Amino acid sequence: MISERDSETTFEEYSQPNDEVMPYSDDETEEDLDPQQPGAKPGQAQSNRDTLESRDTLRKDCSWQVKANDQHFHQQPQFKRTTFLCFKRSKYKGNAIKTYKYNPVTFLPLNLFEQFKRAANFYFLVLLILQSIPQITTLSWYTTLVPLLLVLGITAVKDLVDDIARHRMDNEVNNRRCEVIRDGRFKSTKWKDIKVGDILRLKKNTFVPVMRKQQHTSISLLLRETNLKFKMALEVTHRYLQEEGAMANFDGLVECEEPNNRLDKFAGTLFWRNTSYSLDADKILLRGCKIRNTDFCHGMVIFAGPDTKIMRNSGKTRFKRTKIDSLMNYMVYTIFIVLILLSAGLAIGHTYWEQQVGNSSWYLYDAEDFSPPYRGFLNFWGYIIVLNTMVPISLYVSVEVIRFVQSYFINWDLQMYYPEKDTAAKARTTTLNEQLGQIHYVFSDKTGTLTQNIMTFKKCCINGQRYGDCRDGAGQLQSHPEQVDFSWNVYADGKFSFCDHYLIEQIRAGKDPEIHKFFLLLAICHTVMVDISDGQLNYQAASPDEGALVTAARNFGYVFLSRTQNTITLSEMGTERTYDVLAILDFNSDRKRMSVIVRESGGNIRLYCKGADTVIYERLHPRNPKREATEEALDVFASETLRTLCLCYRDIDPEEFEAWNKKFLEASVATTNRDEALDKVYEEIEQNLILLGATAIEDKLQDGVPETIARLAKADIKIWVLTGDKKETAENIGFSCELLTDETTICYGEDTSALLQTRLENQRNRAGSSAHASQRMDEPFFQGSRDRALIITGSWLNEILLEKKKKKKKLKLKFPRTAEEEKKQREKRQRAEAYKEQQQQNFVDLACECKAVICCRVTPKQKAMVVELVKKYKKAITLAIGDGANDVNMIKTAHIGVGISGQEGMQAVMSSDYSFGQFRYLQRLLLVHGRWSYIRMCKFLRYFFYKNFAFTLVHIWYSFFNGFSAQTAYEDWFITLYNVLYSSLPVLLVGLLDQDVSDKLSLRFPRLYVLGQKDLLFNYKKFFLSLLHGAVTSLIIFFIPYGAYLKTMGQDGEAPSDYQSFAVTAASSLIFVVNFQIGLDTSYWTFVNAFSVFGSIALYFGITFDFHSAGIHVLFPSGFQFTGTAPNALRQPHLWLTMILSIAICLLPIVAQRFLAMTIWPSESDRILRHRRQLAAAEQQWKRRPSTFQREVSARRSAYAFSHQRGYADLIASGRSIRKKRAPLDAVLGTGVPGLRAARTH
Repeated sequence: MISERDSETTFEEYSQPNDEVMPYSDDETEEDLDPQQPGAKPGQAQSNRDTLESRDTLRKDCSWQVKANDQHFHQQPQFKRTTFLCFKRSKYKGNAIKTYKYNPVTFLPLNLFEQFKRAANFYFLVLLILQSIPQITTLSWYTTLVPLLLVLGITAVKDLVDDIARHRMDNEVNNRRCEVIRDGRFKSTKWKDIKVGDILRLKKNTFVPVMRKQQHTSISLLLRETNLKFKMALEVTHRYLQEEGAMANFDGLVECEEPNNRLDKFAGTLFWRNTSYSLDADKILLRGCKIRNTDFCHGMVIFAGPDTKIMRNSGKTRFKRTKIDSLMNYMVYTIFIVLILLSAGLAIGHTYWEQQVGNSSWYLYDAEDFSPPYRGFLNFWGYIIVLNTMVPISLYVSVEVIRFVQSYFINWDLQMYYPEKDTAAKARTTTLNEQLGQIHYVFSDKTGTLTQNIMTFKKCCINGQRYGDCRDGAGQLQSHPEQVDFSWNVYADGKFSFCDHYLIEQIRAGKDPEIHKFFLLLAICHTVMVDISDGQLNYQAASPDEGALVTAARNFGYVFLSRTQNTITLSEMGTERTYDVLAILDFNSDRKRMSVIVRESGGNIRLYCKGADTVIYERLHPRNPKREATEEALDVFASETLRTLCLCYRDIDPEEFEAWNKKFLEASVATTNRDEALDKVYEEIEQNLILLGATAIEDKLQDGVPETIARLAKADIKIWVLTGDKKETAENIGFSCELLTDETTICYGEDTSALLQTRLENQRNRAGSSAHASQRMDEPFFQGSRDRALIITGSWLNEILLEKKKKKKKLKLKFPRTAEEEKKQREKRQRAEAYKEQQQQNFVDLACECKAVICCRVTPKQKAMVVELVKKYKKAITLAIGDGANDVNMIKTAHIGVGISGQEGMQAVMSSDYSFGQFRYLQRLLLVHGRWSYIRMCKFLRYFFYKNFAFTLVHIWYSFFNGFSAQTAYEDWFITLYNVLYSSLPVLLVGLLDQDVSDKLSLRFPRLYVLGQKDLLFNYKKFFLSLLHGAVTSLIIFFIPYGAYLKTMGQDGEAPSDYQSFAVTAASSLIFVVNFQIGLDTSYWTFVNAFSVFGSIALYFGITFDFHSAGIHVLFPSGFQFTGTAPNALRQPHLWLTMILSIAICLLPIVAQRFLAMTIWPSESDRILRHRRQLAAAEQQWKRRPSTFQREVSARRSAYAFSHQRGYADLIASGRSIRKKRAPLDAVLGTGVPGLRAARTH
């Protein structure tokens, strides 16, 4: 008997992580990792009793049941879940995608609800209500309503446009069509109408709309990267489900695991005709895959819509907001507090004034017998209304407009346009632009992001002789590379490029048998499929490496033409030969090699083998005279960051082969541990090999990747590479793109684990010696200034971060715990969590000390976890960039996600915030658009707060002269239009167009980017400086006109010192000051900027004179009460002198301060602008570092062994290959027309 307390969840025992294995998913448990899955063995029919037993076993863990062609089955009560109160719905999701937020009914209420969740908008709604109370307000209601309606309207239109785009995108995906069994026949059906259990037909080069169990034919898939993944249907469904009627009558039941996020794992069983058949990942098609290598295939829907694995891996959609947004909100809250305190202070002043003056002044009696405290209370709300412009209602809408237009600047940037794929840069969000100027860490995928995922044959070593350098036919080096002319080869691929004419002469001479064997091996030892279309050979390989080698052999005259189950046909320098394939010893990650055993026309049996040098050299014959020369060539190739591969062969006696073949056949049909048995048999024959040479393949980087990484590094941006590829492959790319150099010290998982363990023990000792000791140790992990890099695999990452899987609880009987036991258990969990958090923080600290970090063999969720850890412990702004579906989670987790429109579909782009065609455009996105957006936004916010404080605080100084009565210092219409018309356009244009240096200088001097990383241009210090500047300006704007009006006489002998004239003078001075101030703040002058500054001033005077005219007063006497004020006041010369004095006192100190700052304390941009010619001459142009260091043999990076996927050996051996005859599509439709039943080759 096992009690609950005996079955506590514990971390599994320590085991050495395996660098070659992709770690498990978060949805798995330890029992899920057991390779022995329940259910029947593949393709093996069992008895009825065994079927029932396996079915009972499956149901314990596989509760997902899908029945073909039976929708009523999925509506049974046991498959329904409670959604709300007593309402239930089926647990099986539909296939429709919904990303939009509104529909015609919900748009207005839902959008207004969302907008009023913003504190500023809700605040102004409350103000509008308060202004309807006569006892409180001293302002007209329209002063708040007009700006509020403008803000709500602009935001609503923007949200509507965005949501219409989402509707269109959803409709485009949901309305795609595929063929589904309906009423016994295949009918064209929209994706959104597909349901679990439906039978689909998919045609070549179409995408899979759902996750499906394959029923018919053998296919290849484009799933991740551009590699083809082989999928094969069950033999029984392939045999019996050929006709349309048979598929319509198919009633199989699939029991499998619940929806999860593990892309490479699936466990389930098909029950049909009283037998069971095991299903694994090789028989499942995932949503988003593209069908290749077959004309059509059929399948049954198992998971749809949100339940598909690709959607499960996409992570939650997160609402992203910028750092400036958060800071801006805190500043608005600060303004709220200041507003409340000021209003309270002024209300107290009014209470005191009422007690001392108001009660004894009979002429102020308003027929209301309110007490002074009550009048003070009413005046508190009155000042909340009067000072409301301290909270800038137009701030948010102005910010949205700036971001919206800046997004279009990114879209319109021709220097980020990729013409080869007609792909322009696209800002898919309008809320994150300025955050692009504050990035600290970039997390990048490798394949398709840094690389093109295109492998190119560059060099080789044959019989100890290196080839691939630019040489002429005599073997002499050429100063100017000249491409080899392959016109003599009718099968040559026009895209292949090679410069060594000497190798071509050797091949065509045919005198060196080793060269013949070398290229014969490349043409014969592989699992590539060939397809002929329009007279052209098209190779389909399990990896780009494999395809590059076969394509190279094709161009050198050894052409792979076709294959059957037991033969392979080649063209050897124009002579066609067919070889009998006796066995294919396929690749796997443990073997790191593959072999083919063939019988030549003369009866000779030969084994050809290729693989990693580390495994090939262990199996070589003792007498290999060219071993050392080949080893030197491997070192040279590795130092050039090429991916190497060794080629070898051996002749086999017929008797030896017959004996080995018996063992091979026995292992092939083994029912248990089949893979291990085969590997053991393979090992016996792959011995005493004769070394032929080595190949060197270049994994081509995208254009400009090393330059981009170097430039970002100068901007103090750290690059982390997160990839699912093998460690050696990722390290190879690290050297190619110069994240890693020969001088870099590399730390691997075991080194990192030891360092962290030592640090953790020191922290524990320090904490134990002193109760108040800090758990954080500030000393660095590494001593010295040498560059270091961290390369860690997903398995080591789980080990170090304590993310290992937990064991399932096996509960037999529950015993209640005592309070003491509960307390101990709680403390134990808290200690474990604290230990885990400390370990994670230490890991982040260690990784951030490294110049570069490469995480390989990581799952999509691990990518997101690494990003989340840096966000959590470093509080740094992060950017994630990728091009595939497995990058979606990382892209959503980072502060900013960038998708590359590559060869891996559009999932990453659809989930990203920004997208473009090449990695090199990232430097322009960050260093130009990001930096400009940050500078513009910071300048805009500083000035916006300044002009609002300068405008609003005048009311406070005026309060000291009006008995704190909440009387406004300006005309009501001036208050209404100040932020809307009089001061909005100049600052808006600065936020859109301003730039301190040009785009070329921004790219040439990346260190300019550091401003945003350090938050130097907008922070609380800058905010309070803006407040102080505004307060000083408001003092000048009020008291200089006040002094000028005091005891003055106009030209007509009348005193112009009335309230209305004073209001016009103060308002006019303010308009001049704030518009000239933005002129001083403008770094990049255009005609538009100049027109906006002087146009705003002219607009103010034009509207003021109109509003103060007698005509409009006659029409609206209550709304326009300043009749004739502006014409009368502004014709007095001394009032213009007053305004000039106010403007001069406000602006001259600013001009002096700017001059001294540029002269004595110039900024980085000031220095660059002043000395740009000298700096440009001294600036070192980026150059590829020549490698002078030969890496050790252990550092070689084998292309084939570390990036190649398992090949098509099973497909070839099964006989269901692409050369097999099968019924055409018309026969499957059941037309019965004899002429249409001709066999089809595909």
